[in-house]
Amino acid sequence: MKTFQNPILPGFYPDPSICRVAEDYYLVTSSFAYFPGVPIFHSRDLVNWQQIGHVLDRPSQLPLDGQGVSRGIFAPTIRFHNGVYYMITTNVGEGGNFVVTATNPAGPWSDPYYLDAPGIDPSLFFDDDGKAYYHGTRPAPEGEKYSGNWEVWLQEFDLETMTLVGEAIGLWRGALRDVIWPEGPHIYKIDGYYYLMISEAGTGHHHAVSIARSEAITGPYVGNPGNPIMTHRHLGKDYPIVNVGHFDLVETQNGEWWAIGLASRIYGGYYRNLGRETFLLPVKWEDGWPIMSPGTGKLDMSYPIPQLPETKSSIRPACEHFDEDKLDFSWNFLRTPREEFFSLSERPGYLRLKLRPEAITDLAVPSFVGRRQQHINFAASTYMEFIPTNVGEAAGIVLLQNDQYNFQFIYTNNGDSNVIRLVKYEDGKEEVLKEVSVNASALYLKVEAYGQDYSFYYGVTSKDYQLFIGNVDGRILSTDVAGGFVGTELGLYASANGKSSTTTADFDWFEYLGLD
Repeated sequence: MKTFQNPILPGFYPDPSICRVAEDYYLVTSSFAYFPGVPIFHSRDLVNWQQIGHVLDRPSQLPLDGQGVSRGIFAPTIRFHNGVYYMITTNVGEGGNFVVTATNPAGPWSDPYYLDAPGIDPSLFFDDDGKAYYHGTRPAPEGEKYSGNWEVWLQEFDLETMTLVGEAIGLWRGALRDVIWPEGPHIYKIDGYYYLMISEAGTGHHHAVSIARSEAITGPYVGNPGNPIMTHRHLGKDYPIVNVGHFDLVETQNGEWWAIGLASRIYGGYYRNLGRETFLLPVKWEDGWPIMSPGTGKLDMSYPIPQLPETKSSIRPACEHFDEDKLDFSWNFLRTPREEFFSLSERPGYLRLKLRPEAITDLAVPSFVGRRQQHINFAASTYMEFIPTNVGEAAGIVLLQNDQYNFQFIYTNNGDSNVIRLVKYEDGKEEVLKEVSVNASALYLKVEAYGQDYSFYYGVTSKDYQLFIGNVDGRILSTDVAGGFVGTELGLYASANGKSSTTTADFDWFEYLGLD
């Protein structure tokens, strides 16, 4: 029996949502303060996914100015109705809840329709009678008795005016009494019942999925006596998959049911450098309730493949040569770019980064082009042509958790000479782990990670790589140290660190290899 391996989207792809249109499946995830926002993927077999773009790829759609990396876009939902795709989400730092639409999931998507709706984690449900409903989570209207005292609520959504109409109705506060953070709601209509599936107990170790049902969309909703229907909180902190939750259901054209959700793989102790990833599990219906991962009741790393024609997605090359006129969809920027800071055309075949005053440690838009860490063990390398001519000018590779927690492996001018330097930022405090004087106009830089053990290499030619520093502890790249909701990004970076500059750094290629 052929099987697939979880996660189906490795690396920082949390809060997944899915919809099926005929034989095609579309999936979106949260992107927080990275731009473009809301990556969108396509599949025909639920296992092999191809990114087809981003829902929010224009500055007019996604203002992220000044937001911390774990703010921005939370928990998108994707749905299809009468020839139109809807993506609804929250920009927690600016604008709140909004919906965008498209007739082609690859785009273009509309500018946002902002909604007068409190809270976060919005979803849409289209009923048989033509009515549409917004549902999300909000603070308890009578006032929060404790942090996380929220409720799932519902209001009719007018598809003509793209506004909420009628009465806002509280639906459910979760399966456990006084549970915190009932969130990520999705409503489905199955065999005459309205099913409301949510996550609860926070996004950390106690994350869980619960479900309730009602004969009327407005309730009352009665919880499944078997709740929670998915959690790993009872398996202990040594279990390799943790914080399981935030699921969305999909029925295949063959009548099978599956669910996608988030979880994290821990390594080197209870640390999650990869962030929250997207997993797939089978669902079976018994006695009017869904059974997730029947037989084991837990999220497993492997399952038999869905009964769908296998469709292999094209494999992205390990080495990016920057010879196209656009960056691959896997690359991201920090926050909304308001000016051009990179070019693929000024020197064809190279990614040129402009040195600007903004630094990776600022809540700004630094000259940073990054991608997700997707493996526990990996190697990332680049060839860079760059001469730092003024004090503080720097370029190289950054391993980024957030502005307060990161590693910068850079070539810079320290005032006396040009040096290769490894800088660790922990809790906003800078520590130079090593610095070596080098007189070069071009360098090869490489980072290798085996679990939480990171090593850094450099060379003047591709054949003379030498160890710069090894045995560097990578745990500052986990949210368990740094806080927040994102996984590690790694990428190319240039900065004049507070000064104006006309200097540029040219990167010929960037290679990322998974070594798991």
